[in-house]
Amino acid sequence: MKIVLQSDERHFDKMALIMSSTDPWITLKRDRAACLASLRGEGKEVYAIEKEDEVIGVIVLQMTGTFRGYLQVLCIDDKYRGKGYGKAAVAFCEERIFSTSPNFFLCVSSFNTAAQQFYYDLGFSLIGEVKDFVLEGYSELFLRKTIGSFSSFKPV
Repeated sequence: MKIVLQSDERHFDKMALIMSSTDPWITLKRDRAACLASLRGEGKEVYAIEKEDEVIGVIVLQMTGTFRGYLQVLCIDDKYRGKGYGKAAVAFCEERIFSTSPNFFLCVSSFNTAAQQFYYDLGFSLIGEVKDFVLEGYSELFLRKTIGSFSSFKPV
C-alpha cells in the first residue's frame, strides 16, 4: 500500500465513486457529485490510497484554520476493508498531523458504530456532538486524539 498526495485531480472521480458507494455517504445522501465536490477546496490535502497502482481509498486532511489537523475523509473501498488499510491510513495521518499540530480531529456519524469503535480503539476520545449537522436526524460525533496542548507543542 502507498499513500500519494494528489497534485492534480486525476484520481478524484475514482475517489468520489468509492466514497459515494459506501456508508456513511450513502446514508447521508451524498452522491458522487457531492463527494467529488468535497475533495476540492482551500487548505485540503487529498491523498490516494493505492494498492498495486489501483486506487482503493481516499484521505482528505484539513491542515489550516483553528482545527488544523482535521481528517475530513477516510474511506477504504468495501472490498479492501478489514485488511489493515484503515489503520495504516490513520497512522499516516497521525504522522502528518502531529508534525504540525498537537491535535488530530475528526467527525464520525452517529449511526456509523463500526467506525466509532475503530477510532476509539485507536485512542480517539469524544469531545462533542453536532446534531442534525449533515442530515436531519443524525449527529456527527466530534473526536480528538492529542499529544499535548498548543502551548507546549513544538512542531517537527
